[in-house]
Amino acid sequence: MPNTGSEGPPSVDDIQPWEVDPDEFQDVNEWVVEEWKRSTTAAQRVQEVLETTTDPQTAREIADRARVSEPAAREHLKRLSRTGGPAVAVEEGTTTRYMRDPDQARFKRIKVIADGATTTEIETAIREMKAEVRTYEDDYGVSSPEELVRELAPDDEEGWDVVSTWKTTRQNLSFAKTALAFKETRNIDAMTEGITDGGGALHTDDG
Repeated sequence: MPNTGSEGPPSVDDIQPWEVDPDEFQDVNEWVVEEWKRSTTAAQRVQEVLETTTDPQTAREIADRARVSEPAAREHLKRLSRTGGPAVAVEEGTTTRYMRDPDQARFKRIKVIADGATTTEIETAIREMKAEVRTYEDDYGVSSPEELVRELAPDDEEGWDVVSTWKTTRQNLSFAKTALAFKETRNIDAMTEGITDGGGALHTDDG
């Protein structure tokens, strides 16, 4: 029993945790799934599941996750894997597996950056990330996180944290550079179209 009265406040050991009924969580999960099924079509659910599938999976596996029949999932996946679609079909012997197209995911991220920031903001971010990378290179005397891995001791926690951060910064820098080039291409296209159409006001990404 909890310690009360003159014996002082209850200790951590005296406090009993709430009793959790696993069936209540199961009921909530089932309700969420049913609501998802009511508010979406089978094709929409297959595409949503596909967008989170980074390792090839069979139509049956994706069907189970999307709460659709296997034939329906296979039909939608075949359609999504056609040229230019968001799915990639991977042939493994007699089995076809599907996953999201990594290039589509990369382009989506680049477009988000290009649409959400001005040229000046992206240029500033690029400059800051380049400075961060240069700091790592100067501090550790190597030119890449892969080189740093070869130099680190197994128990150098700070060094391993730098490896992870450096890789992330390098990836973000690459996306920022590509987004900047994408914005510049858009602006050049806009100017070219303006000349072709006989002039008029030109609207670039930065207003």
